[in-house]
Amino acid sequence: MSAIRVTNECLKIIMPDSETVVTSKRLSAVASVEKIESGKGNPGRIRQMAGDAIKWLLPPALGLALFIGIWALVAQTTPTLPGPMKTWASAVELFSDPFYQKGPNDQGIGWNILASLHRVAIGFGMAAAIGIPLGFMIGRFKFLNAMTAPIISLLRPVSPLAWLPIGLLVFKAANPAAIWVIFISAIWPMIINTAVGVNRIPQDYMNVAKVLNLSEWKIFTKILFPAVLPYMITGIRLSIGVAWLVIVAAEMLTGGVGIGFWVWDEWNNLNVEHIIIAIFIVGIVGLLLEQMLVLLAKRFSYE
Repeated sequence: MSAIRVTNECLKIIMPDSETVVTSKRLSAVASVEKIESGKGNPGRIRQMAGDAIKWLLPPALGLALFIGIWALVAQTTPTLPGPMKTWASAVELFSDPFYQKGPNDQGIGWNILASLHRVAIGFGMAAAIGIPLGFMIGRFKFLNAMTAPIISLLRPVSPLAWLPIGLLVFKAANPAAIWVIFISAIWPMIINTAVGVNRIPQDYMNVAKVLNLSEWKIFTKILFPAVLPYMITGIRLSIGVAWLVIVAAEMLTGGVGIGFWVWDEWNNLNVEHIIIAIFIVGIVGLLLEQMLVLLAKRFSYE
């Protein structure tokens, strides 16, 4: 009897806790069901979300449909121009093996894209390493600004391809000449935008720096760099677009491996489908590069 009494007492102690746990679980389940039912019972919210999705997707979808329709119509009237379906079939075949190698001048489209990106990275990196500090100095010191203004005004409008013979003459090779063209074309937006950003800093900030007797390093890190950062990133975005555009034209003239040379080689082979595919590749890669810089700019602006 004592054992039964002890067991009953233990059950009396344990059961309330168990009932509490079960009850709390039931309440949470009921709350979840109520949340789901309340969501289901709110058609206005669902309609608003669906409307926002349609507004976001409909304009680009209509634009692409219109573009493809015009392309197909022109292809029907021009027998030498391949239509969208023929180009799509050729793209599927092309990207089924993008990294094949059958010789130095016969490589897959993947290798050509990577070779062009490598050249752009080197030329763009050199332009940023020189152009951004030079822009800070031009904006900071009026004498240097007046000294370099006529040089920049004279050289900036020159066509990028006009610099290619100079690169071939100096470097005696096609690859460094192409990198030189990217460098000289991408440096101007970074110099100009950075210098404009420095010039637009309120003079009161610089007066405070003089009163506090700040060093040039303190002025740069505490005043110039934070204020000029949006202008600098804008210049970088413009430069990466220019660099990617220029590399295609430069590779057409210099040869070797690269998306530009690949376009020229396909033209010599009269493979128009591959030329159209290359146009889309250049556009997509350029868009991705710009979007990466946009995300970088947002990150710095939020910080």
